[in-house]
Amino acid sequence: MDSSDATSKGMSQDGRTRQEAATPPQQGPVAAAQEEEGAPGDALSGPPQSPLGTGVPRTLFSTWDGWQDAATLKTALEDTATGTPSSEGPPKPTPAQPDPTGAISSPHGGHGKQEQQQRSWEGDRHDGSASLLWVARPGLLFQGDKQSSCHPLSLSWALGYNSSLAVHSLAGGEDRVLLYVCSHTAVIHDILGGQQYHLQGHANTISCLCVSEDRRWVATADGGPDPLVIVWDTFSGIPVRTIFDSHPGGGVAAVAISRDARYLVTISAGRAQKVCVWRWTSPTESPVCSTELRPEFGLQSDASLQYSTPPLTKQTFNSVVGHFSQSAFHFNNTQALTGTSAGKLVLWDTARALSLSEEAQVQPHSTKATKLVPMQRSSITVLMVLESCIVTGDVKGRVKFYNGRLQLLACYSHSGVGPICSISFSKPPSEPPDAASACSSAGSQPFTIGNFILSTSDATVLHVATDGTNFEKVMEEAKKATTAIACHPRQALLAVGSHCGLLKVWDYQQPKYLVSRIFTEAGIQCLSYDPEGCFLAAGFTDGSVYILDAISLQSCCEAFRFSRGAVTHISFSHDSEYLATADEKYAVTVYKRVLQNGQRCWEHLAGLHSHYKPIQSILFGVQLDSNEPRLLSLGEDRQLVEYDLSSSSKDQLVISHRDRVEQVAVPLCLAWYPQFGTESFILTANSCYKMKLYNTTTKMCRKTLLGPTYGSPLEKIQILPTRSTTDPQKCYLAYVTKDKVGLQILPVDGNPHKSSAFICHPDGVSDLACSYDGRYVFTAGGNDRTVLKWEVNLNALEAAASLGGEDLVPFYSLLEGGREGEFFRELEDYFYYVQLRSQGIDALETRQVSTHIPLEEIPSVMRAMGFYPSEEEIEEMINEVKFSEYVDTGEQVTKINLGDFIKLYINHRPAFGLSMKAIRRAFQVLGYDNENGDKVIDRGDLLLLLQCRGEHMTEDELAQCLAALLGRHSAGGRFDLDTCDPSGAAALTEEEIPEEITAKRFTADILGLPIAEPEKRTVKINEQLICEGSEL
Repeated sequence: MDSSDATSKGMSQDGRTRQEAATPPQQGPVAAAQEEEGAPGDALSGPPQSPLGTGVPRTLFSTWDGWQDAATLKTALEDTATGTPSSEGPPKPTPAQPDPTGAISSPHGGHGKQEQQQRSWEGDRHDGSASLLWVARPGLLFQGDKQSSCHPLSLSWALGYNSSLAVHSLAGGEDRVLLYVCSHTAVIHDILGGQQYHLQGHANTISCLCVSEDRRWVATADGGPDPLVIVWDTFSGIPVRTIFDSHPGGGVAAVAISRDARYLVTISAGRAQKVCVWRWTSPTESPVCSTELRPEFGLQSDASLQYSTPPLTKQTFNSVVGHFSQSAFHFNNTQALTGTSAGKLVLWDTARALSLSEEAQVQPHSTKATKLVPMQRSSITVLMVLESCIVTGDVKGRVKFYNGRLQLLACYSHSGVGPICSISFSKPPSEPPDAASACSSAGSQPFTIGNFILSTSDATVLHVATDGTNFEKVMEEAKKATTAIACHPRQALLAVGSHCGLLKVWDYQQPKYLVSRIFTEAGIQCLSYDPEGCFLAAGFTDGSVYILDAISLQSCCEAFRFSRGAVTHISFSHDSEYLATADEKYAVTVYKRVLQNGQRCWEHLAGLHSHYKPIQSILFGVQLDSNEPRLLSLGEDRQLVEYDLSSSSKDQLVISHRDRVEQVAVPLCLAWYPQFGTESFILTANSCYKMKLYNTTTKMCRKTLLGPTYGSPLEKIQILPTRSTTDPQKCYLAYVTKDKVGLQILPVDGNPHKSSAFICHPDGVSDLACSYDGRYVFTAGGNDRTVLKWEVNLNALEAAASLGGEDLVPFYSLLEGGREGEFFRELEDYFYYVQLRSQGIDALETRQVSTHIPLEEIPSVMRAMGFYPSEEEIEEMINEVKFSEYVDTGEQVTKINLGDFIKLYINHRPAFGLSMKAIRRAFQVLGYDNENGDKVIDRGDLLLLLQCRGEHMTEDELAQCLAALLGRHSAGGRFDLDTCDPSGAAALTEEEIPEEITAKRFTADILGLPIAEPEKRTVKINEQLICEGSEL
């Protein structure tokens, strides 16, 4: 029976405000007797078994503590590399050998702080010099001052962790240095020292990790396309080996390291799983051996790697087995143990007794389940084998120690601990009493074990001191998606909300947790501080809205419940008099501060279903001619809606303007553009990688610009707050895409070198926030349950932009072939040909050569260069140039030069051209399945759509276009739309266009475009290369 009867103060979550406790919660005593519900007794007969040989995983540590002298360490490693046994301790793993250039193999991503460290291996290892890897010692990571990063954004701190993966203890004694995973980064966290070191190198979310017994080597692997397996030195933080494409397709599902730390075992995450054994200390790129675990169970072998699946059912022992949780080898060479969800241990052994000579030749297919031992009623979630004891963890938060015959030695429990996910010991456990003495005189010798770290499924990490009753909470994080973050407008405070209802406020300068509150009824979806920093508003998944005190998190008023769906956006006005929300039911709701009974309080003003598709953003601003607030909302329906707050009354929200801002693309976000001149703008970003500037009064599109193109469009944008020492004309934009965070130098002009982005959350970014002083950017990862703090280095961003060139240089690089290429020369020819045509082709007078062309000729040159804009796009291009100087001079521009035309062309043309995928998508919508199963469009339907839908064409225009596309030339062999005779177009259409048109036929035979698509792998590689650099 457990003897833990104490309660856990501070571990309960009752929905009330809870300050961080200065002292750990009260813990219960250690239970050291057998548990009443499932005492197995003497389950395994026979004398205690001898320790296991080389190659079988254990969790007992062998540290490098006796190897403090650098020269001794270096000599020992050399001896290990040559196979010479060392007289001091077990063999040590050999670091990966250098390549011919002398550089350590590293993944294609950055590696955090190690980029500032020396990575080279010495060509002659006897010259008296040594690299960081040779001289690295425990604690080196956190010694010395932190060096400034050379990147525009660098990871500074990580909040939260992946609670589905193990948390490892890397230090002994009372030191608490933990290793855990945050999204695509492994974090080494010195809890007592308040420092973190980030092992960065994965482009995908880390799916598994393992640690060597001496805690020096860490292997991490990811589960995405082009997966990586990286081995790190925890003493120096250096990636010593990277295995590329270990399991292409599905990535890596599990990784383990051998006891001597020389071998890695990986299992793929694909449908047909593959097991590979790697000797990571050798430079070979292939596994030592591998085999595929096929769905049909049976013995498979390949390069001496074998496996089998011994049958085990309910009928085997006439008892329920349950689902398997974890397995580990016993103390001998043949036995293994498996924990189950039924609270039992399965003992696996060879089918017959073996002599010592036969023992080394045991084949795995001779193994079978020999015993099913009931240990307890609750599910066993963790199973470990130490030097001479077995450790289990269960769903009730209990940790139990057994001897070799499965007799209970000790039990540690606490009433507030949830289901255990992992156990990691802080130092080598003391030698327990041997099995014989434990059996003959149970309890005659005290059982001692080292302190250990627990991680639970509810995202809590605890330090357990086994010499007393101390269960100390080390971390308590969100156990569901982290969806909302907000920065205080005047202090270094960050509010973090999650779907589990946990709201926490952090001091991000220290950093340390300050205050929290649990909401049990629903999850938090969005957060916002008011401009004065007095209130914190929270929108919830059930449609409720809470307005809280920013410091204590106490409710300032009763919760509002006027939204019928989850609240997706929330924002305060500049004077803190209004609060607006948007919900998933396409409604905007406004709340207002009023004076009641001499006190200021909040009340519901009105709500309105102002959109018919999801709302992407809401934004408060200030009227140009007064200090009154203005409110806008932007939706996927391409509508920008402005509300008249002054005219709105109770239950009556008035719309002042409704404007369609896009024709084809979907707008995704908006922000107020900084005031660089007389005219004021609203900035939007759309799904086609374009950024647009709209006049704040007329809503006319004044500029279209190429935005960052890092794999996915911008999803959220914020103007970075300026520092007091910053030039007021220097402004910057922070943004996030689907999985990246970046910075953009303003004003936006389409220059790709003015932007930089970095992978932050490979599984998706849920929110973005900027610190009040512009020094930090924060990102929330949604389902990865982490928040990352990024330090801003504007000098690095400016330096990258300067290296990209000035004026037209960056734009030339975006043209095929550049400034000296054929494409540019062809553009020059068209430029001069337009001048000839405007003066008359057959004119005999002296030509007036100019560097400009009339605005009316812009569409012709665009089409000649392969960009076919719609009529609305043509109007936007001409207006962009025509009114570019109107606010300053009052005059309209009537012509454009070559340089400005190149910028106009690059900013307006499709970011990635016309793809076959887009054409097929159109046929999916407009077409039907023919008898062959192909998506087709009827010829008559196509002609009708072209004349009746969208920017419809007249019959003559359609006839002219078809004649041009199908090759009906006028006399002389040259086609001219101006002289084309549309008569006979109907006959030509029937002759050249089939009755059923497929996407391939439409593209190749009618439009005359190539249909070859790039290989998927090439696209992915290019995308990754773009992600890491700052160029398009």
